[in-house]
Amino acid sequence: MNKPWLKCYDNAVPESLMYPDMPVQAFLQQAAQKFPDRPCTIFRDIALSYAVMNKLSNAFAAALQAMGIEKGDRVAVILPNIPQFVLAYYGILKAGGVVVAMNPMYKADEVQYHLDVSDAKIVLALDEYNEVLDIVQKRNSGLTYIFTSIQETELSPVTGMDAEENSFRLLSILEQYEGKMPVDVSVSADDPAIFQFSGGTTGIPKAAVGLHRNLVANVLQFSNWLVGLEEGKEVLLAAIPLYHVYGMVIGMGMAVGLGASMVLIDNARDITSIMKGIDRYQATLFPGVPNLYRAINHHPDVLAGKYRLRSIKACISGSAPLLPETKMAFEQLTGGKLLEGYGLSEAPTATHCNPMLGENRVGAIGLPICDVICRIVDLETGEIEMPPGESGELVISGPQIMQGYHNKPEATKKALRDGWLYTGDIARMDEDGYFYLVGRKKDLIKVGGFQVWPREVEEVLVRHPAVKEVCVAGVPDAERVEIVKAWVILQQDATVSVEELRSLCREGIAAYKVPSLVEFRESFPRTTVGKLLRRELVQEHVEGMQLGNEQN
Repeated sequence: MNKPWLKCYDNAVPESLMYPDMPVQAFLQQAAQKFPDRPCTIFRDIALSYAVMNKLSNAFAAALQAMGIEKGDRVAVILPNIPQFVLAYYGILKAGGVVVAMNPMYKADEVQYHLDVSDAKIVLALDEYNEVLDIVQKRNSGLTYIFTSIQETELSPVTGMDAEENSFRLLSILEQYEGKMPVDVSVSADDPAIFQFSGGTTGIPKAAVGLHRNLVANVLQFSNWLVGLEEGKEVLLAAIPLYHVYGMVIGMGMAVGLGASMVLIDNARDITSIMKGIDRYQATLFPGVPNLYRAINHHPDVLAGKYRLRSIKACISGSAPLLPETKMAFEQLTGGKLLEGYGLSEAPTATHCNPMLGENRVGAIGLPICDVICRIVDLETGEIEMPPGESGELVISGPQIMQGYHNKPEATKKALRDGWLYTGDIARMDEDGYFYLVGRKKDLIKVGGFQVWPREVEEVLVRHPAVKEVCVAGVPDAERVEIVKAWVILQQDATVSVEELRSLCREGIAAYKVPSLVEFRESFPRTTVGKLLRRELVQEHVEGMQLGNEQN
């Protein structure tokens, strides 16, 4: 088929790549052989070499197998960006397990939902998450828990194992299994590696099954796309959460694939730590989200020249639109390239990116990367290909496309059709093969790179006895790109404050899902058959903002 984007590739980027039939953990094993003494992770000035990380993940894998983990079993990881996440991730894969990474900000109901869907056998989490897991354990006492803490990153043993409570200390496990190798369970490229939860096109979180070959492909695709990178010489600053597929693949996966050192930042809102990390370790790669780059652009210490940021070669921006002024200012500050890209959990993780050396077009998510084929199809049938310049649904084919949704055959059938992934995103392609997002077919809200599904917020709000009906959607915001807004209809003669509703949300869902705005209404716009018109509410909000700006 016609691939107009190929003529816009950088000269050093191949049209197609060879993908080895190997599992993801082979990247770590190869890096440990090639660069044994090079730091794999650097966290709070403590470095762990590739040789050490390989041994630690071997020990953890052996321990998991001793705990009963068999090939294909799921293990939940609820950790921020600390070395334990890296060793756990590769240890789980070496044991033949499947990684189920979760956001540490989840509340008990959210954790329980993910555990129920994935049927995880073991949970690894921070000590401070104990309160949430205590609630989960009362509902499901069959789980095994492993705890660690940020203070344990020096990897010195602390307390002993307590088998009676089915709860263990990670570092004690590593000490007990030090030097041991996991049993070879012959993990292949076609075996599942991760369960990444996504709303897909329905808005209900489902576990997208990423195979080893999908992750291997995406690591190699991006390692080749970012021309000029050198094995064993790069430093990647990982502030984007590793539990999110974006950070997991384009951050950790690509770093290990290149034998790069990862400077781990456990709090992405700590801009000072990020800037210190770039300065001290002269980071060359820095994947992130637009808000992160914008915050750095406006930080007074950066403007005063306090930090050395000129080491940066490339930054991939995803999860939200990148404003041209943010890109321009960041590139002037650093001398590096800030490239807008696009990806999704169902293609873990990236499918498009602007070229490293070639033209970066304003508003474009870029070109399909190596071996990715894209089409724009009509919204009604999904079969008619739209000409350049016309909008339609973005459908994708490539080696990183997921296997499907776990235990969701109907949702899988809807998303995957004849080898094409129907993204649910509305886009257009120009004559040269650059793609532009127009809108979302689904109602997924993205807040600071995190996913929020309206239904889960609505279900919390309607629990309040004063609430008769509620609608939740994402609305534009000048600083955060998109925020959560709730429109609420109250019961007759009932009263409730905005803060009371937001407080109710904080008790039941993660903080980033709590509505930033709440508007009380008498009625909702609806179709002739009574279907609520969510988009009309959003449009009313946008028009109100514009009117306010004109009056100001």
